[in-house]
Amino acid sequence: MAAATERPQLQVFNSLGRKKTEFKPLDPNGVKVTWYCCGPTVYDAGHLGHARNYVSTDILRRIMDYLGYRVEFVMNITDVDDKIILRARQQHLLANFQNEHLDHSNEQAVETVKAAYAAYAKKNLPRLPSDLGPSTYEEAKTREYGAVLAGGTLAGSGAPSDEEAKVKMYIRVMDSATDALQRIVQDPSSLGRDDYFRATGEVLAPYLDSLHGASIPSDDYSIFQSLTRHWELQFEKDLKALNCLPPTRLTRVSEYIPEIVSFVERIRSKGFAYATSDGSVYFDIEGFEAVGNSYARLEPWNRNDKHLQADGEGSLAKKNTEKKSDADFALWKASKPGEPSWPSPWGPGRPGWHIECSVMASAVLGSRIDIHSGGVDLAFPHHDNELAQSEAYWVDQSSGTHDWVNYFLHTGHLSIKGSKMSKSLKNFTTIQDALKPDGGWTARRLRIVFLLGGWREPIEITSDVVKGASAWEATVNKFFTNVHAYLGEEAEEKRNGRIVPQRFGDPEKALRADLESAQLRFDRALLDSFNTFPAMSVVSDIIGKTNIYISEQSSSFSLASVKEVARWVTRVINIFGLDHSASAPDGGPKIGWSQATSTQDSEPEDERTQQEAQADFHRGVSSFRDGIRRAALKAAPEVSKELLELCDHLRDNVFVNEGIYLDDREPGQSALIKYFPKAELIAARQEQEKLAAEREKKKEAAKLERDRLEQERLEQGRLSHLEMFRTNEYSAWDEDGIPTKDAQGEDITKSRSKKLRKDWDRQKKKHETWLKSNESPK
Repeated sequence: MAAATERPQLQVFNSLGRKKTEFKPLDPNGVKVTWYCCGPTVYDAGHLGHARNYVSTDILRRIMDYLGYRVEFVMNITDVDDKIILRARQQHLLANFQNEHLDHSNEQAVETVKAAYAAYAKKNLPRLPSDLGPSTYEEAKTREYGAVLAGGTLAGSGAPSDEEAKVKMYIRVMDSATDALQRIVQDPSSLGRDDYFRATGEVLAPYLDSLHGASIPSDDYSIFQSLTRHWELQFEKDLKALNCLPPTRLTRVSEYIPEIVSFVERIRSKGFAYATSDGSVYFDIEGFEAVGNSYARLEPWNRNDKHLQADGEGSLAKKNTEKKSDADFALWKASKPGEPSWPSPWGPGRPGWHIECSVMASAVLGSRIDIHSGGVDLAFPHHDNELAQSEAYWVDQSSGTHDWVNYFLHTGHLSIKGSKMSKSLKNFTTIQDALKPDGGWTARRLRIVFLLGGWREPIEITSDVVKGASAWEATVNKFFTNVHAYLGEEAEEKRNGRIVPQRFGDPEKALRADLESAQLRFDRALLDSFNTFPAMSVVSDIIGKTNIYISEQSSSFSLASVKEVARWVTRVINIFGLDHSASAPDGGPKIGWSQATSTQDSEPEDERTQQEAQADFHRGVSSFRDGIRRAALKAAPEVSKELLELCDHLRDNVFVNEGIYLDDREPGQSALIKYFPKAELIAARQEQEKLAAEREKKKEAAKLERDRLEQERLEQGRLSHLEMFRTNEYSAWDEDGIPTKDAQGEDITKSRSKKLRKDWDRQKKKHETWLKSNESPK
């Protein structure tokens, strides 16, 4: 951190208490920090909403590193869960069905899909008629759900919510299945087997599960592990692609089953849980609070929200009439047929969702933890239930209550067009797709969006948000590109035995003062609950001041002063994880980030890289071009024009095609050589050519319009002034053709005659111009 006489202490917004508080680690030395982060439930691809959580958490963790803390970061993998059980079972049964029906168009296969189609519609789109078929679907869909599809609501008023989003998702599934069924019935050869099952799979899988799900052996964990292992590996790839630091320790639920059983038993033995006759164990909220403990400390206003409670219990949960309270949540679930199970004192079962994190966090980090983090949607019931059951486990009631976690950090939602991304709604863009070359995102751009938006606040992806991130990235990238170009010139000077000036006058002192001020403001922003938006503004501000310094000092600026700023900006880039290297900032001498040239001003003279050798050649050709340009400016005009055009061609085509941009400076200075990705420069050139063509097109259109107007003006003079008034409106005229009497033979008044004379004079001029324009050239 920047030096300061009195450094303010780190303040963090703590969801426990919902306010900023001073951060005080449990470590007596104030250095070590224990941190547990809720990881993914691995049953599907991670999406940008997940990226929001993991990248923002990674940013906070990196800032903690920068502030001097030593973080032990533990993340879990949830590989035992209701969603996993359903998805794995359905995929297994669907694969078996496909293998049993190699001829996908046979009568039995088609009839099964039709039955699945009807069952899916009945469960998810109950307004559709019970005798629905593919031939009547389109009309029924429009009649019953047309308003929702048009942006309305199921109730007919108010704003659309997740319920309407679900309806649209179900309709998309039905649309796909309807089309496939109609095609396979009309012409079995019109749809291949893989395409057919891909189109009907989402209606077929839950139907097969309803028929055969209970037949899955409860001890055949491989069916479930094949799914979780696949998505866990993809999650690791996603983290790496997003440039997130790997956790210090990764825990999996399936590896902690004995510890979970022991944990649950201890809570039960202390009177804070009870078993039911089916072999399940529930947390006793009333019993926990009766002895002075607090429940729902994070979101007390949600403690009676039945929708959130049901969601926390899982999609396979059934109503248990033996529960003391509907709010009591499962610590251990008795496994039903078709669900994986492990032995326990209460019978074969599996862990409840909330207990999993409590056990793994406690097993690795102990009875007290500094930081627990996750998305804001986990606050209730997941984190509130974690708190309650963990404090029930660790509390010594004779000594009072127990605080298991000191600080809860919750990251805000990410939404697009006002809708939160959700796996259940299938309205998400996967991380893998988003980061593809045509996916519209890079890991850096995404991280910049989150840095500018803050970690706690919800972020909605809008064009303005994307433009803001792009502008910040472009500012930094241009700065690094320019600095690398100056470094190349400096290296060339040194190799040629010339001394590089290192002046440090008033302008350099002012820039140093600006840098020190920036460092102080940067630190203060981060100490204010990781407030990255002003910190990012500090970076763009110091870059702007450095650019002004370079411009004002022109060729006499001190590169040493510029390098000092560039090294600090590079360090900030590393602190925030914006250079694609998943490691903490090392404060080394490197300047820039991975997409810019990797030139380092600290490399020894005898360690010449291939890139440097190529740079020598580029400088040689550029120097030759500089000489030609200087000569051209002194040559005769016709020679000068041709030479300068050749120089421009070399700059705009030959060099650009190699990823090199020559920045021509004032006369007497050589062109500044800047390196960019080839595609970027070529795209920029094509855009310039497109704009130039558009300008030329507009210029030509404007000329044609001017010519048209001029022709119209000239045509107005075709009529001779001597003939212009010889119409039925008048009955007598003078020798110039100006009327003296109107049609009735009355004299023209003086005032009217005066006006007619003025019109005659104007037409005379127009006619004379017209005559002149039509004269044949001599």
